[in-house]
Amino acid sequence: MYQALYRKWRPMSFDDVVSQPHITTTLKNQIKSGKTAHAYLFTGSRGTGKTTCARIFAKAINCLDPKDGEPCLQCEICKNADSGALSDIIEIDAASNSKVDDIRELREGVVYTPEICKYKVYIIDEVHMLSPGAFNALLKTMEEPPPHVKFILATTEIHKVPATIVSRCQHFDFHRIRNEDIVSRLMYIASQEGFTLHEDAAGMIARLSDGGMRDALSLLDQCVAYENDITLDVVSSASGIAGRDYLFDILEKICDKDAAGALRIVDRLYDMSKDLKVLAGELLVQMRNVMLIKTIDNNKELITCLPEEYDKLCRVAEKMKLDEILGDISVLQECSERFARSSSKRIELEMCIIRLCSGAVMSESKTISTVGSAEVTALLNRVSQLENALKNGSKITAPQTDNFPKTDAPTEKSAAPQDPDFKKMKPSDFKLVENWDSIIAQVNETNPAIGCFLANSKAYMCANVLLMIVHNDFYLKKFKSSADASVLNEILNKNFGQNFVIKVKSAKNVAPEDKENPINQLLEKAKKLDIEVEIKK
Repeated sequence: MYQALYRKWRPMSFDDVVSQPHITTTLKNQIKSGKTAHAYLFTGSRGTGKTTCARIFAKAINCLDPKDGEPCLQCEICKNADSGALSDIIEIDAASNSKVDDIRELREGVVYTPEICKYKVYIIDEVHMLSPGAFNALLKTMEEPPPHVKFILATTEIHKVPATIVSRCQHFDFHRIRNEDIVSRLMYIASQEGFTLHEDAAGMIARLSDGGMRDALSLLDQCVAYENDITLDVVSSASGIAGRDYLFDILEKICDKDAAGALRIVDRLYDMSKDLKVLAGELLVQMRNVMLIKTIDNNKELITCLPEEYDKLCRVAEKMKLDEILGDISVLQECSERFARSSSKRIELEMCIIRLCSGAVMSESKTISTVGSAEVTALLNRVSQLENALKNGSKITAPQTDNFPKTDAPTEKSAAPQDPDFKKMKPSDFKLVENWDSIIAQVNETNPAIGCFLANSKAYMCANVLLMIVHNDFYLKKFKSSADASVLNEILNKNFGQNFVIKVKSAKNVAPEDKENPINQLLEKAKKLDIEVEIKK
């Protein structure tokens, strides 16, 4: 009976495992020294050897004649483990055994000693699929298991595993397998299986497998079924990347901003039952290739395409600017994410194509990159100024364009407001700040000490001058000499869109004969309004 290559050539010992020496060496040393942990967590992308290493580890710690941390592969335990007939090595698929009851059965079985092995080993694959209740049921058992029990958890999505589980395990992160290691392994297997594999074809298989040995062997199996002499053309035909001229036709239309032409190609592919989500993914991959060609010299090792496709990608890269390429990649990523919740994939992709061809992506990118924080701040300040003017019943004046920074020239830091001459001001120029209580509440959130100082105070505004009349003066001297005024000014700026010269006064020690001083007249007005104030210059 024929056996798939990825099953037939699964590593049987640590030395056969490819591209994971940081893990296999550590595990072998632990086995040799007899210092193995009670729980392990293997993480990494698919096809990198997580389950394989778990099985080898389970064999090695139970092997009757281990050699340098490796299983002997000859004893009864090793042979039974390889055939799946060993009852003391239990593999659990968490995707189909994710409930609390499944873990309860596991906990009940943990208390029993192994039948013929030294250790009972539980390998839980795709452990992130367990329910929250199942994780909680597993928690205590994993923390203090019986001495004859070992746990090995494997997952491709470590972020879904609770931290309480992770902290109870020794964590090993499996790396993607290097392309050169995949090529070497494929060439060796081809020589043993008796078919011809050309090295450039093996390189293409390695790039298409995206660092997963299982994917590489599965694709090699497809190629063998296609033809025994595996060339680059055979790989392209077996993998389905041959005849992808439509991809580069769409890319050309995007470069030429020909939305109608691109939509006609999409319509033709739709009539041919092409999966539009797959099409969007293929476009994203090719746009990534364009990005790499645009930015990196000697980039062929990073690009997954046929040799004749590389020249087409280079022509596309010459026509596009890097900002435009990056914008197109973002739009394609957003489109791919929306497919899952879209009621019509066709409309979703057509909208995406129109955006890519209309130049809207580039204009949006320019807008974002050229509008700086100064412009945004100025606009927000202007909005706040208008809102407060309406609230206080003040006159709304048209904004001065000089107040807004220019995008084509660097802006200078705005000068601090000049200290006013009160002698030239009239009391009628000062307007009561009606939303002062709201401003005090905002101050309280930032600095309660200042907020307490300003409690029950009143404030008047004239141009860039803010006059505060306070109830007490216990904090007055410190307020004038510290940076507290700048804290208040920041909040005022948010509310009124400008900086102020802040003055704090009260009715004590102000010369009564100085009737021309508008501050005195405001204080007199405040007294008439029964506002209790104390003044200190």
